[in-house]
Amino acid sequence: MTENIVSIKGLWVCRAEHAVLEDINLELHAADFLGLIGPNGGGKSTLLKVMLGLIKPDRGSIAIFGLPPAAARSRVGYVPQKTVFDQSFPVKALDVVLMGRYSRTGLLHRYGRMDRQAALQALAAVGMEDRALREIGALSGGEQQRVFVARSLVSDPELLLLDEPTAGVDSAQQTDFYDLLCHLNRDLGIAIVLVSHDITAISKYVNKIACLNQRLYYHDSKELCNEDIEKAYGCPVEMIAHGTPHRVLREHD
Repeated sequence: MTENIVSIKGLWVCRAEHAVLEDINLELHAADFLGLIGPNGGGKSTLLKVMLGLIKPDRGSIAIFGLPPAAARSRVGYVPQKTVFDQSFPVKALDVVLMGRYSRTGLLHRYGRMDRQAALQALAAVGMEDRALREIGALSGGEQQRVFVARSLVSDPELLLLDEPTAGVDSAQQTDFYDLLCHLNRDLGIAIVLVSHDITAISKYVNKIACLNQRLYYHDSKELCNEDIEKAYGCPVEMIAHGTPHRVLREHD
């Protein structure tokens, strides 16, 4: 039986008496690649932060690898929404990846040979080993995102959480980026949760899809029915197809 790595039951998160997440139930396994879609403000980023132990639920339970999320954090990699930084700041790609070793070295300790070797291996895993000594600001948007993924990989995570990682990346580089995620999932065995607004693109790559707008619409498969999408987005949906994916939204106010 495939290992259950995420178990969420009856989970609620509220802010000022407003439910951000409402009665969330989700089970994920070691080989899963989940695409998480939904409208802005629907709670997608909040759910990732709950899985990281950064936000505590008001009700319900969550276990990551059978542990409280904070206790399992060393086994989880995280790529937040597009990182904003000074493009002229002289920091090399290798140094950015080494930041992912803070949990092992601490802020006041020097990086050792093993840390640098791990960082180079992480860069190699995302196809960026030849850019290790390039300044991060000199890289393209797609290359920068690969470096940020390498930073999340340097601690050897078993679960990777990505929050809209292709925002601001052009379409050609997005395809390369999704291919990279498939490699990490299929070849390296890393389970992935990918938050995205790009329903058509991710449907080609993920093996499961969920839709979140306070409530989670999820059937442990790659298919979502029109009713689920319409409830989550508040828009009438004519069709979502896979294979050569496309979507059609009926005219609405």
